[in-house]
Amino acid sequence: MSDALTLQARALAESASRDLHEASGEAELARVKSSYLGKGGSISALLKQIPTLDPEQRRGAGSAINEAKKKVEALFVERRAAIKDEALGASAGHVDVTLPGRLDWQGHEHPVTRAWNEITDIFVSMGFTIAEGPEVETDWHCFTALNIPPGHPAREMQDTFYVDDNVVLRTHTSPVQVRTMLHNDPPLRVICPGVVYRRDNDITHTPMFHQVEGLVVDQGTTMAELRGTLAAFARAFFGPKTKVRFRPSYFPFTEPSAEVDVSCPFCEDRTIGCRVCKDTRWLEVLGSGMVDPAVFDQIDRPEYDSRVVQGFAFGMGIDRMAMLKYGIGDLRLLFENDQRLLEQF
Repeated sequence: MSDALTLQARALAESASRDLHEASGEAELARVKSSYLGKGGSISALLKQIPTLDPEQRRGAGSAINEAKKKVEALFVERRAAIKDEALGASAGHVDVTLPGRLDWQGHEHPVTRAWNEITDIFVSMGFTIAEGPEVETDWHCFTALNIPPGHPAREMQDTFYVDDNVVLRTHTSPVQVRTMLHNDPPLRVICPGVVYRRDNDITHTPMFHQVEGLVVDQGTTMAELRGTLAAFARAFFGPKTKVRFRPSYFPFTEPSAEVDVSCPFCEDRTIGCRVCKDTRWLEVLGSGMVDPAVFDQIDRPEYDSRVVQGFAFGMGIDRMAMLKYGIGDLRLLFENDQRLLEQF
């Protein structure tokens, strides 16, 4: 019985070799392998007969059958590789070498990120350092410390996202200025870029946007220094031909205060019909002013005695600056991830 199984195993191995070499494709190759080595295959059937042999016969028959099985498996792997190589060789002759090469896609900075980096680079070149803080702020850091008492319009729900009565999503990055003064002595020259939140949505406002604010505190700081700093920044960012003007304004944490306008880049080629500046030829880009002594009093540190130090502060929306810098007519486009817009940058 043992000798018979051995002879059958060798014969099946030879038969499998012929069938595998005659197979013309991977599907047929797999079918041939299954007919010999599958659960119902002929070589598998021989393995099932081994337990019926006498113990002294099992070793010889089992060795012969396993040898046949390994031979078929090796032939299958070899033949499958050969079929793949034949398929590749056949297709190589049909390659159109005149087609352009497939280049890897390369990403780039989002226009908001570009504006963010350019703004911070300009101010860093002026001697400012960068400070950051949490996006979820306490009422005290976001409002009270900035001379915005309870009942002030800026606290109303239509402007601010409240987490609870004492916690808000910050509406500006000015709380970072407060935290900086609480932990650092003057003189200070810091800018505070980051994400802020307000309940607003139109072509020039979004509920979530990016802002950068600046703070300078020292002895003898003046409004003239504020004007010179912001005018230099505007021309460095928008170009040396940019017109800049300062208008008196009001902010609860600065006095005196001023809004800064730049000449509208959308009006260069038209006389009427600008949907961005409404034909005023000017666009407001930031607010600024001298730090109100009441803010220093809230800090309550001797190093920030309002009789000794003075300061100025300013803030701008980074998204709005990107909109003006790159000629984007609707601020909301920056948040829609439309590839037709983004690939232009």
